[in-house]
This record gives sequence, structure tokens and C-alpha cells, in this order.
Amino acid sequence: MQSIVLLMWLALCTEQDVRERQVSDLLTLGVGGAALIWLFITGHSWLGAEASDAGWGLAIVMLLTLPGYMLGRLGASDVKLLAALALASSHHYVLGTFIGAGVTVVVWMMFRRRLWTLLNPKVKKRLQALAQQLNDKQPFVPYVIAGFLLTSVWIQ
Repeated sequence: MQSIVLLMWLALCTEQDVRERQVSDLLTLGVGGAALIWLFITGHSWLGAEASDAGWGLAIVMLLTLPGYMLGRLGASDVKLLAALALASSHHYVLGTFIGAGVTVVVWMMFRRRLWTLLNPKVKKRLQALAQQLNDKQPFVPYVIAGFLLTSVWIQ
């Protein structure tokens, strides 16, 4: 059940990232703050991991995302989103999400032309309009949600 709530949150973040190329602080900091309060009250993360596992997840997120942020490859909202995800889950989910997101990026890069032909014409038109409006920065959260979904299936 908790994984479904996190998936719905990530779906909202994905939609906003695709549409606006950033995720609002209300979504990232709100969930991060709620996850932190949950950790302090219950002693475990939203997905049931020990507080130390969530702390390790946060440390891993900072280690893996801050260099990308400093180099301009990741936005601040991406770092905050992954930090909130770490506080709500554990280091296993964080590492799995990163690996799954990386695999998803590679698969998309390899097969995007073929996958594009399979899309519904209405979806193609919508995505093409978005790509023309803002083509300088690619959304990252769609890959994160795919990685989290793959990790959730793998772990559970």
C-alpha cells in the first residue's frame, strides 16, 4: 500500500517534470518533511525500513546527486525528490531506483525511435509540442519512477 502512495506521488512529480521541467517544492519538500516526521515518530521509514537504512539512503542520494547538481546535469528539484524518496524508503530502494533509472535511460536511448512509432498519435502530438517548447533540459523524474517501479517489483 505504501509503495502505491509513493508511486502516485512520483507520478504527480513526473507529470509536472515533463510539463514544466521542474518539480514544485510543495511536492518534494512536503513529502520529504512528512517522511522525516514519520521517521522521528515511528522509528522507521514509510516503507517499513529502519531509520538508519533511510539515513544511509539519504547519504547515498547526496553522494550520487550533488556532483550532478554542481555540474548542471541535475536540477535542485531532482535532488530534493530523491532525498524525499530516500527518507520514505531505504538504501535498497534508493540504489535500485538509481540502477533502474539508468537502465531505463539506456533502453530509451537505444529504442526511442522504435518506441516512438508505437505511441498513440494524440500522445505523440502532446509530447512533440512539449519537446518543441522546452528542449534544452530533459526531464529526469520519468526515469526515476520507472526505476522505482522496477525496484518495487524486484524487492517485493
